[in-house]
Amino acid sequence: MREIILKAVANPPKVLWGPFLPTLLNMGLQFPIMFMFMGTFDINPLIFMVTLVLGHIICIIAGVKEPHISTMIQAYGQANKVSHNLYRVKGNKFAP
Repeated sequence: MREIILKAVANPPKVLWGPFLPTLLNMGLQFPIMFMFMGTFDINPLIFMVTLVLGHIICIIAGVKEPHISTMIQAYGQANKVSHNLYRVKGNKFAP
């Protein structure tokens, strides 16, 4: 096997020591909320920086427990599709 593939599997991508996808989701949710609250209620953004850091620490802890959590989230999104059964039965039947 090629070394690049082994390195990608052994070391999943990280952003500031946290898994890639949960860290980006954390920042992608907290920054718009921060800007909305700053514009609407004139709140100090340092409060949101504290919650951003706490969310990132939680992402780091989740990444230490399961380093491939980003891949698991992506796989769940692709595999969580509802099948349409041809016959009226309970549950998902994948056979035609």
